[in-house]
Amino acid sequence: MTDTPTTDASETIDYSKTLYLPQTDFPMRAGLPEKEPGLVKRWQDMDLYRKLRQETAGREKFVLHDGPPYANGNIHIGHALNKILKDVINRSFQMRGYDANYVPGWDCHGLPIEWKIEEQYRAKGKNKDEVPVNEFRRECRDFAAHWIKVQGDEFQRLGVIGDFHNPYTTMAYHAEARIAGELLKFAMSGQLYRGSKPVMWSVVERTALAEAEVEYQDYESDTIWVKFPVASLAQPVAGADAATALSETALDLVEAHVVIWTTTPWTIPGNRAVSYSLRVAYGLYEVTAAENAFGPQPGEKLIFADALAEESAAKAKVTLNRLHSVSAEQLGSLTLSHPFKGLAGGYEFPVPMVAGEHVTDEAGTGFVHTAPSHGREDFDAWMDAVAELLKRGVDTTIPFPVDDAGFFTKDAPGFGPDREGGAARVIDDNGKKGKANQAVIDELIKRNALFARGRLKHSYPHSWRSKKPVIFRNTPQWFVYMDKELGDGTTLRSRALKAIDDTRFVPAAGQNRIRAMIEERPDWVLSRQRAWGVPIAVFADADGN
Repeated sequence: MTDTPTTDASETIDYSKTLYLPQTDFPMRAGLPEKEPGLVKRWQDMDLYRKLRQETAGREKFVLHDGPPYANGNIHIGHALNKILKDVINRSFQMRGYDANYVPGWDCHGLPIEWKIEEQYRAKGKNKDEVPVNEFRRECRDFAAHWIKVQGDEFQRLGVIGDFHNPYTTMAYHAEARIAGELLKFAMSGQLYRGSKPVMWSVVERTALAEAEVEYQDYESDTIWVKFPVASLAQPVAGADAATALSETALDLVEAHVVIWTTTPWTIPGNRAVSYSLRVAYGLYEVTAAENAFGPQPGEKLIFADALAEESAAKAKVTLNRLHSVSAEQLGSLTLSHPFKGLAGGYEFPVPMVAGEHVTDEAGTGFVHTAPSHGREDFDAWMDAVAELLKRGVDTTIPFPVDDAGFFTKDAPGFGPDREGGAARVIDDNGKKGKANQAVIDELIKRNALFARGRLKHSYPHSWRSKKPVIFRNTPQWFVYMDKELGDGTTLRSRALKAIDDTRFVPAAGQNRIRAMIEERPDWVLSRQRAWGVPIAVFADADGN
């Protein structure tokens, strides 16, 4: 007998009849690509933004200042995130009863747009240098205006509501006039000045960069330890006691070398001093054994910070014997010779020892090769010692060893235009290392001035636009004093720090970051070597005054 299967009652019950769900007109499929444009058009046809302004006129205002995108190309996911978050904030305050007027803006000046126009020129076989500057600026303005329209439409397509018919732009003539007016306020208060200082310079972009335009990336640098021969005893500089120094200085210091360490070999032609610390213990050492037939050899006497002598010796594969201590006063009484002395008839100047607050015994040799053309701390140490250097007959003129294209100049004898094969280059137009480092290293080896060499991967400044490394280069620029007292006894730095403290930041970490930037920044460099921007409305005579 065959059993007939029975059907479970649960299999025949339609449970959907037992659920009580809300009935809506929403479709099962949103179809957003088709429906969203219709929603945006509906809001525009009804002039929703104007209606919101009329509805909330007279109420307490909520104003979200729009940090502007750059008018260059279509929007990307970062733009979308930025604008959608702002739209959510504006709508929430609007719904809470505020008058949330939102005016979008665009940043229009600067290098990226210049690059785009130059790309168009190259495609047409045109040379930018042959195009009248007013025509070039007009093309930059037209380019920016085009992308403002495109990006504005794209933001509205995202559903963002704002006064897109009346945005603010940095290239609006009234905005440029306001910027020029603010510059003249600095001039009238005595804060604006034209100076020659080492600034961060982009060879690729041919312009100076501010701190905010630089980002730090890992970079592999050549590192070298260089011997500077002691030439003579002299009156000490920057804090040393002359009588003590001259009475205690051992005669064997005259036969010694001061060893420096640097990650920028190309700056050696710009060297004008060696910095030491008043707080570091130094010693005179003698080489007793050497593994290599080249480099430092037995019998050579070298001065190091005690904490770094063994580490430095390991780099050169030599053995050192400490002879005696060398005091800061003794160091201040020394005058060195440049390792390139006599090269191409140059480098005949004395190289003084100067005390510097930036010198430590945490890395290197305890001495800092000081090239005032190529570093802020080098520049400061040099300027702090100028008065005493002049008393010793030292020429305190700061040279210009590297030009705007990264080539050595006549201020770097043996490496500039007089060099066989032409001037060596620090960085090329593509941001790649030139031959400057190797040229300097080769000459140091030839002169037996190289103690050791190596390579180091470390954090190094790069242009945030080109993503290429920058250099510190002495250039004439327009600056604003950060620490010059104004009429009320305050400074630009103190005013900026107070404004930061008076502002509530969310999250608080943002306040710490910007405060640190203002606390540490040097004088503010305003000028840029570009054609598309707000001109610096200052007249100078034929001598540059």
